[in-house]
Amino acid sequence: MIYPDNATEKLGFTEIRQLIKAYCLSEMGRDLVDKIRPMSNFEQINKFLRQTDEFKTIVQNDEPLPIRNLYNIKHIADKAAIEGMFLTEEELFHVLLSLQTVFGVIYYFKEREGQYPYLEALFEHLPVEKQIVKDIEQVIDEKGKIRQNASRELQELIYAIAKAESESRRKVDQIFKTAQNNNWTADGNLTIRDGRLCIPLLAENKRKLKGFIHDESASGQTVYIEPEEVFHLNNLVRDLEFEKRREIIKILTALTDKLRPFVPLLISYHGLLTKLDFVQAKALFAISIEAEMPELITQAGVNLVNARHPLLYLNFKKEQQTVVPLNIKIDDTDRVIVVSGPNAGGKSVCMKTVGLLQLMVQAGLLIPASTHSKVGIFKQIFADIGDDQSIESDLSTYSAHLTKMKYFVEQANGKTLVLIDEFGTGTDPQFGGPIAEAVLEALNQRKIRGVITTHYSNLKVFASAAEGLENASMLFNNAEMKPMYILEMGKPGSSYAFEIAQKTGLPAQVLHAAKNKVGAQQKKVDTLLVELERDKKQLLESKIAIEKQERKVSTLIEENERLKAYLEENKKSILKEAKLEAQNILKGANKLIENTISQIKESKADKEKTQQLRGRLNQQLQSYQVKDNQPAQAAVKNEEIAKGDWVKVTDSGTLGRVLDIHKDNVVLAIGDLRSVVKRKRVERVSNKQVPKAVRKSSYATQITDGIASFNPEIDVRGMRGEEALFEIEKYLDKAIMMGFDNLKIIHGKGDGILRKLIRDYLRKYSQVSRMEDEHPDRGGDGITYVYLS
Repeated sequence: MIYPDNATEKLGFTEIRQLIKAYCLSEMGRDLVDKIRPMSNFEQINKFLRQTDEFKTIVQNDEPLPIRNLYNIKHIADKAAIEGMFLTEEELFHVLLSLQTVFGVIYYFKEREGQYPYLEALFEHLPVEKQIVKDIEQVIDEKGKIRQNASRELQELIYAIAKAESESRRKVDQIFKTAQNNNWTADGNLTIRDGRLCIPLLAENKRKLKGFIHDESASGQTVYIEPEEVFHLNNLVRDLEFEKRREIIKILTALTDKLRPFVPLLISYHGLLTKLDFVQAKALFAISIEAEMPELITQAGVNLVNARHPLLYLNFKKEQQTVVPLNIKIDDTDRVIVVSGPNAGGKSVCMKTVGLLQLMVQAGLLIPASTHSKVGIFKQIFADIGDDQSIESDLSTYSAHLTKMKYFVEQANGKTLVLIDEFGTGTDPQFGGPIAEAVLEALNQRKIRGVITTHYSNLKVFASAAEGLENASMLFNNAEMKPMYILEMGKPGSSYAFEIAQKTGLPAQVLHAAKNKVGAQQKKVDTLLVELERDKKQLLESKIAIEKQERKVSTLIEENERLKAYLEENKKSILKEAKLEAQNILKGANKLIENTISQIKESKADKEKTQQLRGRLNQQLQSYQVKDNQPAQAAVKNEEIAKGDWVKVTDSGTLGRVLDIHKDNVVLAIGDLRSVVKRKRVERVSNKQVPKAVRKSSYATQITDGIASFNPEIDVRGMRGEEALFEIEKYLDKAIMMGFDNLKIIHGKGDGILRKLIRDYLRKYSQVSRMEDEHPDRGGDGITYVYLS
């Protein structure tokens, strides 16, 4: 139930109906639009919403429905239902065209069976009765005229008429030629008078030709005679025409009798055509306002995401402007939103947007809001908008408000959506504020849902303390002194009365006097709200900057940890190899000493033999020492180092891979780091000498792996502007470094704010050659392709 009766008009729903009617193709479709009313049955609302959404999908993504001829065949069927009545040629032709449309639509959906279930339900169990079409086509031709062969009698009559007319014309021509030769005729040719073909004769010669005078000229000098010989033939033609008309009526009567049993089916076909026209109009209107199907919920609540007022959207669209989207949530916790803020800041538009979109959804219409929006169902919608004073009812503006408040308090409940604009105004604020607070308290006790706009400070204070109520404010740019039309939940807003007055040019002395007249406490509250708004803006900017720094610090910490882990792992690997090599050396030396001692014993400590063995021992021990240093030095001198080789820094033992060589310098990739060292400080090592873990973590390998795993596509939907640009910057750097030639950015459509921000940012890169929208079937301007040079 909607109260008062003019609430739908105040919210703009009447204008919505008029706009939908403009898309209807038939009068019966327009009549159905006039009957649109908000409903409260979940299944009905869901059915109507999904029908419109499916039709919208057909219009945008599928072949067009074959809806060409929409005639009101109900009154034709009602006429055919009466015994003795017959349908005219035009009426039968309209039935034929309408049935061709019906059958075409049914076949269209049969080819797509299951794809549009809610539209298919419109003609569920509706038979395709082809016999009606066959019967009509036997009598009516493709131009809507009766066929000459509709019956044998009609065919004979048409032939006889044609024969008589031909004979009549032949004789008239013959007599006219004779009269001309005798100079009896006046100037001019044969002419029609009273439906008869006549000869124009000079008045003095009218006795020279037998016949019937049908007319004479204004001067009386010319008479128009139908010759006697032709007169009888023309009478015959007329009699035959009468017989032909009687035969046509006989044929039409017989055909109407054939159609009479199908009258109920014809009325059903009429209903389908009416509904199709109606749903098509709703779908086309939805496309014009970029409407979507929200999630319908059974609870009494609203969660609008990126919602726009449809009428405001259409007006702005003409002026090539965009509407600031509204985000608002009404649920069990925050049941009533008390909106405050500056004049002309968008409070009323916010409230009316919620009310109008709620009416549209409950009337089965799609709304201009994100598909993530959730809309519940209310049993009652109460609205107090504008001035309803009435001289006839002896009601002042404030009395009219109080009359509505009385009704609201008595009738509202948890399934009621209450919308009140400028709550408490119309009387002395000293008394209007407390009365409004008391009414709001009573409504809150009844667990209503709603949106209320106000300037009263006591209502803001009450909303901040009362359970179920939530303050909200329309943001205002203090620096530019302009409203931002953005709703912010959680805090009341200042009216910015003095600031706006100052901007409009009110004299300073007047403003100063006004400030002195305002109570100190009120000034303090208003000043506090302005300062809070300013502080919040600064905090938000600081928060964004801190988050950006935190991300950078986090990235540096991660890189540091990886480097530390790499160094630790490399250190352990080198120590392990050194220990193994030392153990091998000791084993070899011990074995060599033992063999030498054994040989000395065998030679019985022969002096000469002992010296030889000792010399050989020293020589082999020296070879162990040279093995560790000399070959490496030789490798440095003799072996050439190339890009991609693994090398070891001699003074630290660190392993790295050669990225580039510049004269005496070598560019190394050590883990995630790049380092430039002198050529003489490195020596080439084989891949086998490089631990597997080190090889995997090498810079070159990471680049290769990165290219293999890098996906040049990024989704920034739902991100704030700064966050989206930060992510895009990282991805763009990687794409450029890895040699990719394009990048796909998914940012969504919305109002195009994020798209514009991203594209303006990317134009600063010299590497970006151009940007394009995705194909309309795959996302359109909700996706940007970035091409890199």
